[in-house]
Amino acid sequence: MWNGRSVSVILMTYAEKDSIRRVIEGFEATGVVDEILVVNNNAQPGTAEEVEQTSARQVFERKQGYGHATQRGLAEATGDLLVIAEPDGTFMPSDIFKLLVYSDDCDVVFGTRTTRELIWRGANMGLFLKWGNWAVAKGVEAIFNTSHLSDVGCTYRLLTRSAYERIRDGFTIGGSHFGPELMLLAITSGSRFVEIPINYLPRVGHSSVTGDMRKAFKLGMVMIGFILRFRLATLGRSRKPAFHRSLEGKPQ
Repeated sequence: MWNGRSVSVILMTYAEKDSIRRVIEGFEATGVVDEILVVNNNAQPGTAEEVEQTSARQVFERKQGYGHATQRGLAEATGDLLVIAEPDGTFMPSDIFKLLVYSDDCDVVFGTRTTRELIWRGANMGLFLKWGNWAVAKGVEAIFNTSHLSDVGCTYRLLTRSAYERIRDGFTIGGSHFGPELMLLAITSGSRFVEIPINYLPRVGHSSVTGDMRKAFKLGMVMIGFILRFRLATLGRSRKPAFHRSLEGKPQ
């Protein structure tokens, strides 16, 4: 619970058998998480058994893809504050407090992995991934004339339930580039948002996407193409103004 609002953590898993239990226990240890929901997306054998040894609730999504799994998790979660994270050991459960603090003022909180001082030795954030994510994020910032962004690919995020309900009917992507779609829908929906630096650690095991430079490059191109198409589709459509707060702290 955070300031009277319940907190759900959503973990999508495919190739994280060796890390998921420790990540769940890390979120449990924060003392602020009311629900941990694991979306098993045709995960490695043994993953379900690891989850069953924890307090997490597990659901199974057979449609393969990060987008399908995330959409299922958001739909299943019950909290007032919805936190999305990876269970591969790259994110610190304790960084949830950073997201929660900003949720008092914003509807959506995006993490960024591009802050040099918070990139741990051995983390998969070389020049190509760091500056590629930064460049695409700056492109989004420029063409949508919006707030500071520096990492379009970070998947440690928080949405309030009201923000999620505003954008959920716009979800169309089932694959790995669902992240930018969620970001763009949040931006254009009028949600108040902010980006904050988080720790980025070495991954446990091998990533099926960013662990292969060719796949990572291809995904980057797909993201750029999607962002440009999204912008063209919204040209001439008035962007919803951000929801401002009154002196009582309520949206106006």
